[in-house]
Amino acid sequence: MITKDFRTMRYFAKFTATFHSGRGARNFFIGVLVFGIAIGAFTGVFNNYLVEIHQYTGAQRGLLEFFREMPGLLLVLLLALMHRFTEWRILRIATLIALIGAAGLLFSGSSSLLVICMVVLWSTGEHLMMPVRNSIALHIARPGKQGASLGMFSSMGYLGQVAGGLLVALIFQLVARLLPDGARIISYNIVWGVLVILMLVCFFCSFPKGVGSEIVKRPRLYFRRKYSKFYVLELFHGARKQIFLTFAPFVLVIVYGMTPQQMAILIGCCAAINIFSGTIVGKLIDWLGYRNIMIYDTVILFFVCITYGFADSWFPKNIALWVVIVNYILDAIISTAAMASSIYAREISTSKEELSSTLSTGISVNHLISVLAALLGGVLWDTLGVEVLFIFAAVMGLLNTLFATTLPKPGQKPAH
Repeated sequence: MITKDFRTMRYFAKFTATFHSGRGARNFFIGVLVFGIAIGAFTGVFNNYLVEIHQYTGAQRGLLEFFREMPGLLLVLLLALMHRFTEWRILRIATLIALIGAAGLLFSGSSSLLVICMVVLWSTGEHLMMPVRNSIALHIARPGKQGASLGMFSSMGYLGQVAGGLLVALIFQLVARLLPDGARIISYNIVWGVLVILMLVCFFCSFPKGVGSEIVKRPRLYFRRKYSKFYVLELFHGARKQIFLTFAPFVLVIVYGMTPQQMAILIGCCAAINIFSGTIVGKLIDWLGYRNIMIYDTVILFFVCITYGFADSWFPKNIALWVVIVNYILDAIISTAAMASSIYAREISTSKEELSSTLSTGISVNHLISVLAALLGGVLWDTLGVEVLFIFAAVMGLLNTLFATTLPKPGQKPAH
């Protein structure tokens, strides 16, 4: 008991040493954890819901993703419209938008309502939270503790996703036992109801006591020639990321018949691994340099994509399933290496404001190619097959590798 109390005291001492008092750190991290649970639950059933309830095809999935990524593309514009709002107020509005979307899913019997609730509202809230939560995480940290704050922010989010995946698996298992002949929609509706409750908790967490009304300067679109290679890297990364993000879980559901319980557990496992992999990849970047990490991770990605697309043809069905699961986890780990391009941008930037605006522009560039890749990917799946779809992703990875070789080597001064 004494040991437990001592550990608790050490934790609070570390928390106090990392964050300013009176800036809502506790509320913020509770909200991050709870929203992580919501994301884990949502992601765990998303693709199964589209296939089982709405009978989506590959092309329809790509079209849906086009609408889902539009808020990311318009993110700078959305934030510009809220330039007079504090970070906490924007977080509150974003949470409320996502909450309305989650509530609407309980009534999403038609495809049009599905697009409005699941894609437009939920996605708009989720995308608005991304830069604002990063900004708050930096703002509440004490001087010199910003890295620790971002690390804790990332870990809490992934921890929540693990819990969300397990929660979904539990819900579907209990409903199957209690209502063996019940409609599958009941399980999904319970998940949507849980999402509503979780988002309500997040909303109330966005009202921290004693927090001032400071308005933080927000990033703007910032195009400069010296960042041209960074923009190209974001294009390649956005294309290959979107193929995997959109269609890899769809393959698991349609081709391999994975259930919502299995998908939720798999996504939870990826989140659990990423709690630690982000730190490891970060240290590798410091050791090997951003250029080498970009080259190595996209070489691995090339083989991941090819294997993912052809596993069903190359291996027996039961072995192919495990092959794609391993590759799915590998992609989740590789995705954390995307921070290397941000470090490259930091190396050639001349101020924090310039870096912040450049990274914001990178997000917009990334989402521009994402919406196009989603549409193209759906067409490729339906017309030429899943193999060609992942060949396209592999080619994007290979082009990323070739382009990364043009970046400065470790020890060389980046060209301006």
